[in-house]
Amino acid sequence: MHVAIFLWGFTGILGRLIELQEGLLVWYRMLITIVALFALIKYNGEYKKITWKEFKSVGFVGALIAIHWVTFYGAIKYSNISIALSCFSSTALFTAFIEPFMNKRRISKAEIFFGLVTIAGIYLIFHFQKLYATGIILALISSALCSVFTIKNKDLVGTHSPGNLLFYELLSGIGILTVLMPFYLWAFPTDRYFPDASDWLYLAILSLACTVFALRISYKALQKVTPFTMNLSVNLEPVYGIILAFLVFHEEKDLNAGFYAGTSLIILSVVVHSLFRFRSARNERKLKKAYSCFTQFLNR
Repeated sequence: MHVAIFLWGFTGILGRLIELQEGLLVWYRMLITIVALFALIKYNGEYKKITWKEFKSVGFVGALIAIHWVTFYGAIKYSNISIALSCFSSTALFTAFIEPFMNKRRISKAEIFFGLVTIAGIYLIFHFQKLYATGIILALISSALCSVFTIKNKDLVGTHSPGNLLFYELLSGIGILTVLMPFYLWAFPTDRYFPDASDWLYLAILSLACTVFALRISYKALQKVTPFTMNLSVNLEPVYGIILAFLVFHEEKDLNAGFYAGTSLIILSVVVHSLFRFRSARNERKLKKAYSCFTQFLNR
């Protein structure tokens, strides 16, 4: 489980090492991942064709993933890994507000409280690191997109195998990105369209190790641990990424007390919020069990 989370945290390092523009970086990452994933699911017998109606739903999620990745790597290139990952931790905040809206339920007061704590953390980072304002905004957009496609994926996972689902999502994502690429390159021109030798190496690690392999072992881990343990542990992803950024790029030299205070608030709110939701779910299960026993007693 932690190997998978460590590999996800390592994606920020690779995004900084790859010198391609963020849009082209994501396009090449998707291309390599699609080829490798197709070979894997074919070999394992997981590949299954989907209907056009299913592809439209999957395609929407794929488009969100593509834009999410572009904004995530854009955040790294316009700020740095530590700031991008800290702000990306706000995914739980966006989920707390977006999921009730999409599922048409009321937002709990506790989620509003944890959301305000997260906002305070983001404000501290933004206030004391104004030089990286563009990167911070891109990271928050990426975080919001991640929240939306995660919620949408919940409806798709039950009817598709994980590998097959990811293959079609990335296939539609690279299709959308290919159509938009001329407009993207017109708005953000670059003189590098093809990866060099080192870029190919980092892209291969990013696609094969941090995407395909990490996905496989994360699902293996879910067979041994509870979803709550997995979700709580995933909150360590930015921690791993920030530590790696300190070790590889010595980013601690560019950060101040506001960053550390804001990041601590965000991570604390995410962890406590996860514990709160777990406790609420456990109490709800107890109440349902008690109600079931009570109705059985009345029916005797």
